[in-house]
Amino acid sequence: MSIGSRWASGSPRPSYSSTTSEFALPRGLDAPQPAGPEHEGSAFSTPRTYSARDAPPAFTPATGIPLVSLTKDAPWQDRMRTMLRMPVTERPAPEPVHKEDESGPAVPRVLDLTLRIGELLLAGGEGAEDVETAMFAVCRSYGLDRCEPNVTFTLLSISHQPSLVDDPVTASRTVRRRGTDYTRLGAVYRLVDDLSDPETAIPLEEAYRRLAEMRRNRHPYPGWVLTASGGLLAGAASVLVGGDAVVFVAAALGAMLGDRLAWLCAGRGLPEFYQFTVAAMPPAAIGVALTLAHVDVNASAVITGGLFALLPGRALVAGVQDGLTGFYITASARLLEVMYFFVGIVSGVLLVLYFGVKLGTQLNPDAALSLSERPLIQIAASMLLSLTFAVLLQQERSTVLAVTLNGGVAWSVYGAMHYAGGLSPVASTAAAAGLVGLFGQLLSRYRFASALPYTTAAIGPLLPGSATYFGLLSIAQNDVDKGLVSLTKAAALAMAIAIGVNLGSEISRLFLRLPGGSAGGRRAAKRTRGF
Repeated sequence: MSIGSRWASGSPRPSYSSTTSEFALPRGLDAPQPAGPEHEGSAFSTPRTYSARDAPPAFTPATGIPLVSLTKDAPWQDRMRTMLRMPVTERPAPEPVHKEDESGPAVPRVLDLTLRIGELLLAGGEGAEDVETAMFAVCRSYGLDRCEPNVTFTLLSISHQPSLVDDPVTASRTVRRRGTDYTRLGAVYRLVDDLSDPETAIPLEEAYRRLAEMRRNRHPYPGWVLTASGGLLAGAASVLVGGDAVVFVAAALGAMLGDRLAWLCAGRGLPEFYQFTVAAMPPAAIGVALTLAHVDVNASAVITGGLFALLPGRALVAGVQDGLTGFYITASARLLEVMYFFVGIVSGVLLVLYFGVKLGTQLNPDAALSLSERPLIQIAASMLLSLTFAVLLQQERSTVLAVTLNGGVAWSVYGAMHYAGGLSPVASTAAAAGLVGLFGQLLSRYRFASALPYTTAAIGPLLPGSATYFGLLSIAQNDVDKGLVSLTKAAALAMAIAIGVNLGSEISRLFLRLPGGSAGGRRAAKRTRGF
């Protein structure tokens, strides 16, 4: 029987004048109804169905949960990082401050400002945990203590919920373009520092104005200075691995030519993979050409110096740091980006070396670079390398001297341990990188700034340029096994650099006393395996 005939037989048609819900009780179901309207209670009140007699055993220890107090004299990075690494239920609430205007700024505008600040930090190469720390500090400075920032490789989001019975407000922002400008990074950190200072009380409009000025400001160094710095970096790296004056000039010319070709590709809209491939060709071509011309120079040092200017050490350190601090999605994306850049460099160098071998170039992968005993020249070359690297990173002029000295110390420690002490290059690199991270954290923590400007350029002398070159040369000469061994060594050195820098930073925060606090006040990081 059809539906229409059933209605025609006398059954009442349903009325569509009133809407209903699929969760409503059907008619005819005799279910016990509450005697009166149930009042909505607070999330902190005892539930109606709770019974203390039938309650499950509590997991709270008999001594209770220890109270966490954060000294105001500590740097805001340490205070906010401690908050982020604690469970939400154990985070201390901010002290109530009497304000004349109790309403405060609108929550969506505060979240928008927080996302814009996080975007600049993430686009500048800052680690995911440090970006979340800055975002959390901005929210708490405007009274939004119940905030949860979340950072991935290209997406930032933040959620604010005033209480468990209020609707949350969530906002997100996508980072579509990234660039290296540590001057802008330092300005953003100064803004977050001023916002975290309760005595400053920067209005929201003033914060927006300062943020707009940061976006409009031009880079501190023009394009020709960056090109010249890339050439000097390659020349210093070639001297660092045994080159002379002729090798210095050849490596500098190759790096500058590669930089100009990369800028040309960038202007045509080519992806960064092809930019790295094109930039790696001129130094390798100059080294092959000098060998074909029978010029008495160390062609291996020329090609190695050109590779130093291209190796993505900054992205590698940030990727490993994100992995060590528990941001595995962001770490995987950063390391995948490093892999693509490295494959681009490998493709460019291998293409040139392959044609050089076909033309009869006598490049010997078994011949180690002539690392003669000239420590003073090598220390000077390492400092020049760090100086030019700092210029390429668009650092503030006030930080260039500190990072130059830090790079010289890094190479001195590496040379003393590897050449004088006879230790393995991986262990020596890790120790030198750890010292770089320690000094970088010391230089940044009391200036309330980022540690990247003090560490990234200082690890330049430790980058595995020679191991990368000899691995590629062996592969070009059909000795794949030896090439893979050399590339594996290069990967081990790169990981030693990244882990050493992160370990040095963690040691500084773990053992050094905070101003006005104790060394044991810092909470542990996320625990993911139940112990």
